[in-house]
Amino acid sequence: MSVEYKDYYKILGVSKTAGKDEISRAFKKLARKYHPDLNPNDSEAEKKFKEVNEANEVLKDPEKRRMYDQLGPNWQQGQQFGGGGYQNMNFGGFQGGGDFSDFFETIFGGGGGFQGAGGFQGFGGHGGGYANRPQRGRDVEASLSLTLEEAYHGGRKSITLSDAGGGTKSLEVNIPAGVKDGARIRLSGQGDHGYAGGGAGDLYLKVTIAPHHRFTLDGLNILLELPLSPWEAALGAEVTVPTLDGNVSLRIAPGTGSGRKLRLRGKGLGNTSNKGDQFVRIKIVVPESTTDKQKEMWEELAKEFESFSPRDF
Repeated sequence: MSVEYKDYYKILGVSKTAGKDEISRAFKKLARKYHPDLNPNDSEAEKKFKEVNEANEVLKDPEKRRMYDQLGPNWQQGQQFGGGGYQNMNFGGFQGGGDFSDFFETIFGGGGGFQGAGGFQGFGGHGGGYANRPQRGRDVEASLSLTLEEAYHGGRKSITLSDAGGGTKSLEVNIPAGVKDGARIRLSGQGDHGYAGGGAGDLYLKVTIAPHHRFTLDGLNILLELPLSPWEAALGAEVTVPTLDGNVSLRIAPGTGSGRKLRLRGKGLGNTSNKGDQFVRIKIVVPESTTDKQKEMWEELAKEFESFSPRDF
């Protein structure tokens, strides 16, 4: 018997160096495209669906993929393989007698029905028909970009997502107040649809908080740089400080140095049981001397403090 070589990489449309995630994405897209539920009474789509499942079954498994790649020279040259080389091998639980291609059976010993990644049911061993069992849809993850204000206050947000078929869908998302960067928000039943009566998967939105023009995020804490004049730092002052919850009044003690951090408790991200703080870092800003009188005043001040040195080296 002569067995025709199957180029599984070509079937999935990926390179020979493709990683696991790329293979999974390619399989998911093609399996949806050719799925029997979406292509009733289409024998060509059913054939394509079977090929895609078979290619994924091999390339997603490191051991099967290694054995497949070891065909090396025959693979590169697109040769035919005679039967018998691997026919008696029981590989990865496949027992033979299934509806895989002759090539698959020659290399891996055949196969019964298998479950493709992502909830797609493969072809069973009873005449090659589609095993029409209920299958839950895949869980899906997408990125959700928020401003720092949106993350702090929470609330409802409208988003539009692209699906694997090239379309879009709009959703209303309830953002928990104080949600942190990297958190995941679960939307039940908003993942891939199920098949044959199976329920839909869930959608997980991974939160990404965009950089802010004023505040810097450090975990649950928020950092603000507060410019002070030399006399405010030396004499003390009462200054207005912005927070994500509105402006607050902050007392600056006399003699406050540049780089010192002051804490505003509970003004960071997080929930009531684990809430971050806002830190205010002092930055002393010296004005440029634009007049002779201003320069003279700085010189007089320097004489008054001639015994003081900010450096100890």
